[in-house]
Amino acid sequence: MSRFYFLNLVLICSFLFILGCSQPVSNPQNTFSLLPSVAEKYFKGKDSRIDVNTLKFAYSPTGDSLPLLYGMTKQIQRVDQPENAQLEFSIQEDKSQSPESYRLEITNEKIIIQAQSQAGLFYGFITLNQLIEDAIAQDTPLPLLEINDAPKIAFRPIQIDVKHHLEKKSYYYDLLDELAQLKINGIILEIEDKLQYKRRPEVGSADALSIDEWRAISDYAIARNIKISPLVQGLGHASFVLKHEKNKHLRDDPASDWAFNPLDPETYEVQFDLYLDAMEAFPHGKYLHVGGDEVQTTGRESGKSALELNLIWLNKVTAFAAEHDRTPIFWDDMPLKQAGLMRPIYDAKMPKATVDSIWQANEPKLNRFIEQFPKNCVYMRWNYHMAESYGNGKAMDWFSSNGFQVMGATAGQTRWTLMPQRESNIDQIRIFAEQSINRNYNGLLLTLWDDDSPHFELYKRGINAFAEFSWGGLKRSKEEFKKAYRHRKFGPRFQSEYYAFIDALDKPVGVWTNLLVEEGIHRNSLNQRENPIEEHIIDLPDFDNKGAWSEKYAERLAKLEAQRKIVEKVQNTLQQIQTEGTKADYNLKVYNQVGNLVDYNFRLMQTLNTFDIAQTDTQEADALETLNEMKAEFNQVRAKFEEVYSQTRILNKPEGYILDQDHHRHPANQSVNFDWQFTSELMLLQKIDNHFKTRSVLMEGTKTQME
Repeated sequence: MSRFYFLNLVLICSFLFILGCSQPVSNPQNTFSLLPSVAEKYFKGKDSRIDVNTLKFAYSPTGDSLPLLYGMTKQIQRVDQPENAQLEFSIQEDKSQSPESYRLEITNEKIIIQAQSQAGLFYGFITLNQLIEDAIAQDTPLPLLEINDAPKIAFRPIQIDVKHHLEKKSYYYDLLDELAQLKINGIILEIEDKLQYKRRPEVGSADALSIDEWRAISDYAIARNIKISPLVQGLGHASFVLKHEKNKHLRDDPASDWAFNPLDPETYEVQFDLYLDAMEAFPHGKYLHVGGDEVQTTGRESGKSALELNLIWLNKVTAFAAEHDRTPIFWDDMPLKQAGLMRPIYDAKMPKATVDSIWQANEPKLNRFIEQFPKNCVYMRWNYHMAESYGNGKAMDWFSSNGFQVMGATAGQTRWTLMPQRESNIDQIRIFAEQSINRNYNGLLLTLWDDDSPHFELYKRGINAFAEFSWGGLKRSKEEFKKAYRHRKFGPRFQSEYYAFIDALDKPVGVWTNLLVEEGIHRNSLNQRENPIEEHIIDLPDFDNKGAWSEKYAERLAKLEAQRKIVEKVQNTLQQIQTEGTKADYNLKVYNQVGNLVDYNFRLMQTLNTFDIAQTDTQEADALETLNEMKAEFNQVRAKFEEVYSQTRILNKPEGYILDQDHHRHPANQSVNFDWQFTSELMLLQKIDNHFKTRSVLMEGTKTQME
């Protein structure tokens, strides 16, 4: 009897084990991964009976119209009778709630969305679409759940910086749809010379979009709850205006195209004309960003202090903004710098006592001019790498405590070459979001600078991080966000760390950046240096001192050997994701080109090393043959790189384009064609050609000669 009981028990346990393995219990928290995070969600432990494939009809008891819809929700149609609908939606305004808030409930038979406004309704349907996408992708029913959601930060704009290049128009429209689905509700568009100014036609580039073309993009954005406000640079960063002969007399320094003379009345005639055209192009924006950073003027040696001159200019441009019903935004760094208060902002390790002592000594310099700081202005505290510093908070609090409006600015791209690094700067984005939430600031900007001009697709993870932490707050850790990003961007099956190829590229790209230049030189500076090929591009192997080259660059060679294996793994991961299928195929193609260029440089260095350590004539000849092949291969690597990038962006500047004086070494401003992207590679290949041709005698009787 006991044996029979034991055998039955074993069979039952085995059956339950097999059943458990074949039908795992799903965890809706993992199955349904919303981005950005919602404020509150309650899974009720059961599945809804609603079939997402037949979800087609919606009813509004308040007579509201359906918002603009995405994805699977696009099939939903509004009906007049509730009994015909699986979805009920309404706008029920409550002044005590955020206007973008909404409630979403999934019951057994119905989905209910209630919102405070059309914007909230729009976002409620976006959240529903993410739930439906996950249900279909993972072949699982919708869960019974309730969501109550609202943003942590009201104004959540990103910067689009077009000063060095434009995307194709279709890309901007696609981008707006993508931003809308991340609940981004603003854009600060740094326009510079990419607008055809009708009042100052000399300023606009030949490839600039017209006022009507930009207005059409702005109209498309506002229909998706995104308000575009222009950023027209001045007092400094004015090269796009002052490089032109017609405007050179307005320079603060006659030899420099960097800054306007703030004491010349004509300065304001020009700037106001630019503002007027920009506001026409972006009529729905609340703000006019006037720039004002990184500049110290003298007023043509007027004797006035830089701070006094800065405030003279600021008062004039902010008054103009107010007259035209715009709230001006001003980068706040110059008054702080001119008062001697910048150092604590960028030193997170500085003791609080030291910071306080610096403020105690220098704050009076600010207070002396406090009545001249315009009250209608938003003072934008930008800090891209040290937002956590006590000095950064101290600066923000000075403005707030004196009754000024403050907004922070973090970054998804600063001066990184080829692609954003430091994990897309997620840590800093999260920190500044936390500071903005804790200080109850109205907005936070994500800057995406075009100075080094990586492809915009490479900004997408940083944009998603910004959306996550500005809307959802700090619910997710950095690693939890990355998992959610992979889930939403590439698909649920790619959420594990195995597919974390962006982070894996960080170090290889860092090694790539200055791999081909001498120590202490940055590739971005090459075009400004005298004799860069001979003096600043790396040396080449010495025919009469073999092995010395490998010894000199041993540290680099060791780094690239390890990093090349990582690049190879990244390329395999990208291929796997593309083979299995993803909706982000173009994004992966761009990353693949980044990996290919990095890998090319690594192999080029390894080939030089092979030549340097060659022990026989045959080994030398083989290395020379490989070098010759790599010269030809570079043309293929570049051609493919440009083919992929040019699908969405305009690579070359128009004929007759005037490059400015390039004060900050922006590589995208260093050539009218796309050569700037490959400056180090082009110079090294030329150096290789010259170097080996001078010793053609070494190649007599070998398999190859340098061509």
